[in-house]
Amino acid sequence: MTDFQRPTGTQDVLPDDQAYWRWIHATARDVAARYGCRPIDIPIYEHTELFARGVGTGTDIVEKEMFTFRPRPESEQLTLRPEFTAGLMRAYLQNGMGSWPQPVRLVTFGPVFRYERPQANRFRQHSQFNVEVIGEADPVVDFEVMSLLWDYFSALGLTGLRFQLNSIGSPEARRTYVADVLVPYLERRRAELPEIDLERLAKNPLRVLDSKEAPTQAVIADAPRLTDHIDDASRAHFADLLRYLDLAGLAYDLNPLLVRGLDYYTRTVFEIHVAGIGAQSALCGGGRYDGLMELLGGVPTPGVGFGSGIERCVAVLKQFEIAPPPLGTPDVWFVYFDGPTKDACVQAAVALRRAGIAVSMSPGTKGMRKQLGDASDAGARFAAIIGGDELAAGTVMLKDLAAQEQRIVERDALAVAVSGGSPDDG
Repeated sequence: MTDFQRPTGTQDVLPDDQAYWRWIHATARDVAARYGCRPIDIPIYEHTELFARGVGTGTDIVEKEMFTFRPRPESEQLTLRPEFTAGLMRAYLQNGMGSWPQPVRLVTFGPVFRYERPQANRFRQHSQFNVEVIGEADPVVDFEVMSLLWDYFSALGLTGLRFQLNSIGSPEARRTYVADVLVPYLERRRAELPEIDLERLAKNPLRVLDSKEAPTQAVIADAPRLTDHIDDASRAHFADLLRYLDLAGLAYDLNPLLVRGLDYYTRTVFEIHVAGIGAQSALCGGGRYDGLMELLGGVPTPGVGFGSGIERCVAVLKQFEIAPPPLGTPDVWFVYFDGPTKDACVQAAVALRRAGIAVSMSPGTKGMRKQLGDASDAGARFAAIIGGDELAAGTVMLKDLAAQEQRIVERDALAVAVSGGSPDDG
């Protein structure tokens, strides 16, 4: 055993799990394309100030969870991205996407980094499927982002989906609510709050509503609701969004305690949940962040999006015993008997691979029975057997391993036979 171990909070995605990852990526790309999203890749690190401005200096992400470094003592401080949105908005600004037809719909995949306590399916380096729609305030865009997310999880075979959503209003209405309503209420019940939520009360009071601490849950159950204090424009925006969800038949519950601690969120916030997996039923979340572009130095530009963890998705699929399509399963397994027949198998394999057919064969000098066992273990559809007679005749014995049926096929017609055509038998 090696003396070296992977760092705490990271994982190796081994070949058996790669089938899940590739399936999830392919499904996400396909669904995002249906909604007009264009792929983009951005650096995994940015200038630290980007996240300090965009995510917010009063958040745990900025204060406790970022991986920050200087490549040289004299270099500017850089940070491994803790989330995608700020970097994508920076890319929108820097690359002049404001002059493109609006809204700009972007999809990306990749790792994000947060230094938090590792726990089940939560890693310090984890991967996300991320969608952002930038440049449009119409609530129909909020609906389309949520609908995309619903279609993505549905395409993976998950049922019992349901949104939880809320409107947190405009920044101005939210500030008034926090200063005039929420903080006075929490101060009156200060003695009931644990230390972690006293810190939140001092730095970012809205985050107390999102607390998972049991004593705080009892306090916030009676707290004045933010939804009763949002502005009229946000209320109308939210009503339109609910109407679109109703028209599409997408199930949802209103959750007035669903908020975001990140500074840039406005109006819509949402999570999507799946029934049947207990208390941790949230698959992912997102929302609208119309104030972020101004924080980054741009003109006011609305945006809405989500980030969905790949590891979380894999875990849920396994919990429901939903298996991905097999990865790397050969269509054809060649079986040979001696040097000349092995050479013929090599030549035939080259031709099939160039025709786009997955091919394998047993290395070494195994007997026919062992080679057929290898083919079965690998999940091959066919065994293509070349013995002395087949070598002389230019044919192949093609065996359907599931049906246990076999027939003789001309070697130059093998690709057609494997692909489901009807070549003439030899």
